[in-house]
Amino acid sequence: MTEDTRTTEHKEDGSVIVVGPDGRPLGTIEEDGTMSPEEPGNLIEQPAKVMRIGSMIKQLLEEVKAAPLDEVSRGRLREIHERSIKELEEGLAPELREELERLSLPFEGDKPPSESEIRIAQAQLVGWLEGLFHGIQAALVAQQMAARLQLEQIRGGQGRPALPMGIPGKSESPTGQYL
Repeated sequence: MTEDTRTTEHKEDGSVIVVGPDGRPLGTIEEDGTMSPEEPGNLIEQPAKVMRIGSMIKQLLEEVKAAPLDEVSRGRLREIHERSIKELEEGLAPELREELERLSLPFEGDKPPSESEIRIAQAQLVGWLEGLFHGIQAALVAQQMAARLQLEQIRGGQGRPALPMGIPGKSESPTGQYL
């Protein structure tokens, strides 16, 4: 990777965070020069909380789509939306918290937003959360593949798979993933 496609940020402990061109942390370079990759799980500090709020927001969006909303219910949805974002931010790492703050624009004025504004805001939040979850899943799969490749290399890699595909002499295939 070239220097123009990544950014570095110094931390108080003397280590340096390396950030890719898309703004995502790639890893940390310690004082001794070793780099440790960023763990996807570190991006969500409270995963259970983020999942609960995400599920609630998705269900709320379905309800909003299904029924017409009066002024009182739109006002209540505005409050729920704003509170949900605050709660989500508490469960996220600082990088994701900043991204969410940039993307979730507050409703303007004191009067309740229109149905369309509510639906757009909720859909945006649901889409962001789904993207977050998919991104973390992709990073975990990539980590698993890299670990498997390393294991194959350690074992000699001569066309021999890192993990057996079944028990020799048996025709059944394994039913679970190897982790």
